[in-house]
Amino acid sequence: MKITIICVGKVKEKYFRDAIAEYEKRLSKYCRLEIIEVQDEKTPDNASEAMEEQIKEKEAFRILRYIKEDAFVVTLEILGKKMNSVAFANTIEKLATYGRSHIQFVIGGSLGLHSSVSARADEKISFSDMTFPHQLMRVILLEQIYRGYRIISGEPYHK
Repeated sequence: MKITIICVGKVKEKYFRDAIAEYEKRLSKYCRLEIIEVQDEKTPDNASEAMEEQIKEKEAFRILRYIKEDAFVVTLEILGKKMNSVAFANTIEKLATYGRSHIQFVIGGSLGLHSSVSARADEKISFSDMTFPHQLMRVILLEQIYRGYRIISGEPYHK
């Protein structure tokens, strides 16, 4: 299985980069992982709704360039479906069972995702009603993918 994470912006903090590197190493046992970073747009303070929409649209254009036609696309959205770790693992396992060899996860920028990216999603998931920085969300997603593969493989994981 190939897992691609398409995300807006670079991770600046060393502690996040270290955590990402650790999960990349751990996941190499289970899947081929690729992380694609697209450039984020700077959002001025007190940006109008129209300006925020333009920013999301520019980021969407960059994201959609990397979406593969044959991939199963999962966007991370606050209004997405909530599931526990076992259900998340079951989703990954079912996709593999039914011949889907590529899952692309999409993490938006600080303003979220443009509707054009959301419309392309095969599944929309939410990890919480809370909002997380997109750099931290990348770490959380990687941890859950790793946990999912541990569950699929029948290996112990911390509940």
